[in-house]
Amino acid sequence: MTVPFLDLKEINAQYREELVTAITNVLDSGWYIQSSEVERFENSFSNYCNVDHCIGVGNGLDALTLILRAYKSLGRLNDGDEIIVPANTYIATVLSITENNLVPIFVEPDEETYNLCPENTKEVITSKTKAIMAVHLYGQICDMKALEMISKEYNLLLFEDCAQAHGASLGGKKVGNWGDASAFSFFPGKVLGALGDAGAVTTNNEELAKVIRAMANYGSEKKYINIYQGINSRLDEIQACILGVKLKYLDNEINKRRSVAKRYLEGISNPLLTLPKIMDYEGHVFHLFVVRLQERERLNNYLNKSGIQTLIHYPIAPHLQEAYPQFHKLKFPITENIQDEILSIPISPVLSEKDIEFTIEKINDFS
Repeated sequence: MTVPFLDLKEINAQYREELVTAITNVLDSGWYIQSSEVERFENSFSNYCNVDHCIGVGNGLDALTLILRAYKSLGRLNDGDEIIVPANTYIATVLSITENNLVPIFVEPDEETYNLCPENTKEVITSKTKAIMAVHLYGQICDMKALEMISKEYNLLLFEDCAQAHGASLGGKKVGNWGDASAFSFFPGKVLGALGDAGAVTTNNEELAKVIRAMANYGSEKKYINIYQGINSRLDEIQACILGVKLKYLDNEINKRRSVAKRYLEGISNPLLTLPKIMDYEGHVFHLFVVRLQERERLNNYLNKSGIQTLIHYPIAPHLQEAYPQFHKLKFPITENIQDEILSIPISPVLSEKDIEFTIEKINDFS
C-alpha cells in the first residue's frame, strides 16, 4: 500500500470538466496576458480575503520581492534597512529581502507553533528596523494581533508571507488582510494551487497596489511608457482561470484538510512524537501536518519503507544555506533543533479513510 504525500493529479481531477472548459475559453478568446480572467480572479480573491486590492504576479517569490521593491520606490524602505524574519522560514522569504539590498534579521520562532514569536521579535528591534515579515508557516496564522501592536508601537511596516496559509484566519479575519501588504504563492502544491507557477499581492493600500501593478509590468502603467525600472511578473490568463475554478472549492478543501488533521490529532498516540500545537483549529488550514521527534531519520525511513511518503519542511535553515555564508556564524538553537526533528506526514483533501488509518497505525507502531 502507498500513501502519497500529495496527489495533485487526484486533487485536480475533481474539477477536470470545469478546468477544461475554463482553459478552452481562454484558448478560444485569443487573449492570454492581462485580460478578463486575471481581472476576474483578482476581484474574487480580494473579496475572499476581504481586502481592497489583489495584484496577480508570476509567483510567490516575485510577490514578496515586489512588495519590498515598491516600498523602496515609495521611500518607506532604503538600502540597508532591517527586516525581521523568522529563522525557520523557507528561503524565498529571505531571498526577497536580500534581493532588495535589505538586511534580514532572523529571530527564533515560537517553539510550539513554529511561527514568528512576538517576544523574540521585539527583542531585536533597533533604529535600523523598518519592517516585520510574518510567515504563516504550515497553514497556521501567526499571532498577528501581537505583531500588529508591535508594528504600531515602533512605526514598522508589517508584511505577511501567506504562501502556506490561503484561507487561514484569526478571529474571523483572514490572512492577506492583516499587514500593510501580503504575498501569496499558488504553486501547484499549495492549499490553493495553480497548474504552474503563479502568485499574488494583496493590500489595502491603493498607492502601493498601483506601484506594484506597474512594476510587475516592466514598470509600465501604459504601454511603452515606463515609470519604474520594472520586471516582467504577470499572472497569465490560463493560470488565472484555473485558480478561479479552484477558489470556489477552497473552503471545502480546507475543511477536508481539517478533518484529516483532527483524525491525526486524536489518533496518533506514540509518545515519541510531538504533535503540532494548534492555536485555533477553525483558523488553521493545515497546508502541512508536521510531527517532531529526535529520531526523525529513523521514523522517516520506517514510514517510507511502509509505503507512506513524507517530506521535511525544511531540512536546512536559511542562515545555514550555502547561498548565505555571511550568516553561517549565527546560532539559532531552536530553529536548528526544529530542522533536525520535524517530519511532514501526508495530508490533503483527497486522502482516503484507509490512507489515514494506515498512517496512524504505522506511526503508533513505531518504536
